[in-house]
Amino acid sequence: MEKELDSKELEQLYKAILKLKTVGECKKFFRDLCTFTELKAMAERFEVVQLIEENTPYREIAKRTGSSTATITRVAHWLHHGMGGYKLILNRMKKK
Repeated sequence: MEKELDSKELEQLYKAILKLKTVGECKKFFRDLCTFTELKAMAERFEVVQLIEENTPYREIAKRTGSSTATITRVAHWLHHGMGGYKLILNRMKKK
């Protein structure tokens, strides 16, 4: 699966995302790229990871976000055992 993350098509997508400069540009691009449901799912996972990072209990995360315990557990797994993307962005957000 990790090898699939390095496909030519995905590389082009990653480079395109790096060209975005404002929240407005990001909003337009992602809205054209994704369905509203896909965007909401990504936003939900990002909210969950921020709450996990704040040591919020899983029950409280579920209550606040409406996320299932399966989603919360999956996000926690990727936070702690993934490629470090969540940690990278969370650390950068803390610095600002």
